[in-house]
Amino acid sequence: MASQQPTKSAPASVLTMANPIYRTRRVINAIMLALSLTTLLFGLFWLFWIIATLIIKGGAAMSLTLFTEITPPPGQAGGLLNAILGSVVMAGVGTIIGTPIGILAGTYLAEYGQRGWLAPATRFLNDVLLSAPSIVIGLFIYAVYVYQVGHYSGWAGAIALSILVIPVVVRTTDNMLLLVPNSLREACAALGCPKYRMILLVCYRAARSGMITGVLLAVARISGETAPLLFTALSNQFMSFNMNGPMANLPVVIYQYAASPFKDWNTLAWAGAALITLLVLGINILARSLFRKQ
Repeated sequence: MASQQPTKSAPASVLTMANPIYRTRRVINAIMLALSLTTLLFGLFWLFWIIATLIIKGGAAMSLTLFTEITPPPGQAGGLLNAILGSVVMAGVGTIIGTPIGILAGTYLAEYGQRGWLAPATRFLNDVLLSAPSIVIGLFIYAVYVYQVGHYSGWAGAIALSILVIPVVVRTTDNMLLLVPNSLREACAALGCPKYRMILLVCYRAARSGMITGVLLAVARISGETAPLLFTALSNQFMSFNMNGPMANLPVVIYQYAASPFKDWNTLAWAGAALITLLVLGINILARSLFRKQ
């Protein structure tokens, strides 16, 4: 008599609410998803509230006059032309000074710093500089430059901003070059390409979008910095492109006008704050768009 094999019934699907493990996981997943969406909406609510408040408060001064006239005395009409141009000049000079230094330092870390203690120490110090309060940078430039020459100047402001640019560019350049596949470097070496040409023609091209993103993020950071400019460039009520003297800039003008008792100055401060916020927001959106193409 043939032995009978025990028959096994087909297992029921585990992906049903009758399964307690699956049911628990579904509940936990729904709770975490709801919490994530809540925090997202919470953050977006404050962001849109800030932007809407700035636009509504500064909308009264958003006109052609804002971009064509200099800062006025109390009780008279005027704009922020000298402050806007001063900020553009100092931010531009600071970016021009800081970007090459940051790119070269980041290139050394990614391409030449595989051995030894110098690269890890540089990365650590760069992270410290990246998180340092901007007022510390302003006080440093005040002590080593402004105090020595005896007056505030646009050059001092630009140097302070360049120090804020450097760690951002160093970090992004280092990270983007490390993402370049080593196979590209090996192919260049197999063809007899010198290392400097490999970096310029292959690595930089492969990491170009990420490096540009780092520069844009650095510009966004320095666009609204007030503390370092208070100790270096200060401000100027008149139109001046003399980098060797005090120069008007948008963050300091906003700080001064917002604290004044004059309503017309308060309105200009709201308009300037809206300009900076929209500029930084636009730069960040542009940087994210470039990063996605990397």
